[in-house]
Amino acid sequence: MNAKRWIALGAAALLFGLSIIINIASFAFSNDWTSNFENMLAVPESEYTESVLEAGDLSERIAVLTVDGVIQDTGGATSLFGAAGYDHQFFMDQLEMIKEDDSIKAVVLQVNSPGGGVVESAQIYDKIKEVQEEVGVPFYVSMGSMAASGGYYIAAPAEKIFLNKETLTGSIGVIMESVNYGKLAEKYGVDFVTIKTGPYKDIMSPTREMTEDERAMLQDMINESYESFVDIIEEGRGMTEAEVKKVADGRIMNGRQAIEAGLADDYGYLEDVIEAVRKDFDLENAEVMQYEYPSGITSLFSMKAQSLMGGDMETQLVGRLLSDYNAPRMMYLYGEK
Repeated sequence: MNAKRWIALGAAALLFGLSIIINIASFAFSNDWTSNFENMLAVPESEYTESVLEAGDLSERIAVLTVDGVIQDTGGATSLFGAAGYDHQFFMDQLEMIKEDDSIKAVVLQVNSPGGGVVESAQIYDKIKEVQEEVGVPFYVSMGSMAASGGYYIAAPAEKIFLNKETLTGSIGVIMESVNYGKLAEKYGVDFVTIKTGPYKDIMSPTREMTEDERAMLQDMINESYESFVDIIEEGRGMTEAEVKKVADGRIMNGRQAIEAGLADDYGYLEDVIEAVRKDFDLENAEVMQYEYPSGITSLFSMKAQSLMGGDMETQLVGRLLSDYNAPRMMYLYGEK
C-alpha cells in the first residue's frame, strides 16, 4: 500500500473518531453547557445586517420577515450539534427594529410553520399588535406550504392573508402530550420511586396512569388557551365566535377551504403579496429588504458537527425521544408528535 493510501486511511480514521467523540459529547454535556458556549460566540444584536431584495426608495421600505419551522424558543437558531431552525429571539428583535425604524412602512410576513409553543406564539402576536397600533405599520402574510396552529395564530392579526391552493393551514386548537411507559417498565421489572410534596407534583408522569382530577385540571388549562386562540381570530378576521368555532376543531384545511371559511383572503406567492402591499399602501417605489443574522463561529461549528455526525435518522430519533417529552407543555402545534 502506497503512502497516499495510508494518508487517506488515516484521515478517514480521524474523521470517524471525531464523529464518535462529537456524538458522545452532544449527549454527555447539558443544554446549559452548549448554551453558555454559544453565548460566548454569539453575534450581538447591533450587528444584525440588512439585505436588499428589491432596490427602491430608502425613505419608505417594505420589510420581509420569515417564520420557518417550529415556533419554539430554544435559545438560538441552532444548538452546537443541532440543525438550523427558527430563532425566536432573532425574530422578536426584528419586530422591535421595525417598530424603531421610521422608514419601514409595511411588513410582509412569510409563514411556513406547523406552529409551536403557546407562549412563543402569544409573544409574537402581542408584538405584531404593538407594532400595528403604536407605529401604524400594516402586516400582510404570505403562507408557504404550511401555516397551521401557532403558524396561523401569528398570522391572524394581519391586514390580509395570502396562501396557495396547496397550503395546509387551520389546525386551530391546543395540544399537550406525554408518553406513559409504566406498563413497559413493569414488564421488565423496572420500579420507579417518587417522593413528592403534593398529590399533583408528578402530574403527567410517564410512569403512571393519569387520575381523573389531574385530567380535569389540565383540560381546564387547555380550554382557556383554546378560547384565547378563538378570540384572536375573531378580532383579527372580523368573525363571530360561532363562525370561528365551526372550523376551530383541530381540522386542517387547504387554501380553498381556508378562504371559504374566512380564514384567508386570496391566493398568492411572496412576489404577489409584495405587489399587493405596494398597490394597497402607495409604495410603488419602496425598497424591499430583510434582516439577516450574520454567520458566526457557532454556525460554522454546528455545520461541521452535523457533517461529521451525518444527520442520520437514528441520531434524530434518539434526540427526539430524549427531548420531546422531557417536560410536556401546551402547544399550538400540528403534526409534530
